[in-house]
Amino acid sequence: MYDYPSTATFLTPDEREFVIERLKHDSTDLATHYDRKFVFQALKDWKCWMMVFVYMGILIPVYAFSLFIPTIINELGYKASTAQLLSTPPYIAGCFFTVLVGIYSDKLKLRGPFVLGCATVAIAGYSVLYATPQGHPGVSYAGTVIAACGTFPSIAVVLAWAGGNAGGDVKRGVALAMTIGIANLGGVCSSFIYRTKDAPRFHIGHGTVIGCLLLAVVLTCAAMVTYSRLNKQKEEQCRREGIDHSHAPKFREMADASPLFRYTI
Repeated sequence: MYDYPSTATFLTPDEREFVIERLKHDSTDLATHYDRKFVFQALKDWKCWMMVFVYMGILIPVYAFSLFIPTIINELGYKASTAQLLSTPPYIAGCFFTVLVGIYSDKLKLRGPFVLGCATVAIAGYSVLYATPQGHPGVSYAGTVIAACGTFPSIAVVLAWAGGNAGGDVKRGVALAMTIGIANLGGVCSSFIYRTKDAPRFHIGHGTVIGCLLLAVVLTCAAMVTYSRLNKQKEEQCRREGIDHSHAPKFREMADASPLFRYTI
């Protein structure tokens, strides 16, 4: 693994120059070197913490899958290899929509609306699971597939959103470490809310998961409004003070606080 394109020996000189210029354009020429202050920029930024809890709200439902799928398949009456095969369609559907949502999210350069849409689909799936009475495992299985189509695509989009809106290499790395490391504690929560004695309905588990997804929805809306407002403020500042990309070196160590940095909505 190479640290930067400039040290990648498998690239030709022209390819290195192209990639370096592309990265400079994407990052508005922000700092790439290490300094402790960049670490604290991430730790003190409330927007980074907001992304942590958005991701946690999405990740708890993901961890929940492996806890209740065996119960649903058992209710369908299948055993051994057939039961194993039936556990794969929700993951296959989730994989398909993860790729599809990722492609269109990049094409449209939008993150928040896709997180909202996926979380809404996941809420619908978990609502089916919550409301389905015992004795209708087919309906519960369909709810699982719907939930997978909403939760799995959200993971990649939220991570791209958290990393893309943290300016500078070090702050981005710390922001992603915070998002992934802290939010993964949601797996501990999942193991406690899906209790064996609540099977096969798992009302407490499904209800808690729906609440987590609603938290992600609310925080995503707040993030979209915040990023939009900050972008407008920066555009106004650039117009008022005549700031353009020729001034980029002056703001090199400001991370995403730079007036030239624009947040992805």
